[in-house]
Amino acid sequence: MYLHLGQETVVRVQDIVGIFDMDNTTISKHTRQFLADAEKAGRVVNVSPELPKSFIICREGDRETVYVSQISTATLMKRRKAGIK
Repeated sequence: MYLHLGQETVVRVQDIVGIFDMDNTTISKHTRQFLADAEKAGRVVNVSPELPKSFIICREGDRETVYVSQISTATLMKRRKAGIK
């Protein structure tokens, strides 16, 4: 099963570690540091040039990727639940 993150980006549901709201989670200095480190390491993929609403952490094997999306966490979770039968 796949989850559409916006634009032309899809990820496998089983690779998703977490879906996080950008406004609520970036209050924490730990989250900001995590995102800054991921950006420096080249592990961040911006799905859209629009204002980001969420970020999704995916792990495939030992590679971790952070996707930044304009789609809200609520919409992503609805899509995820709709795809799982």
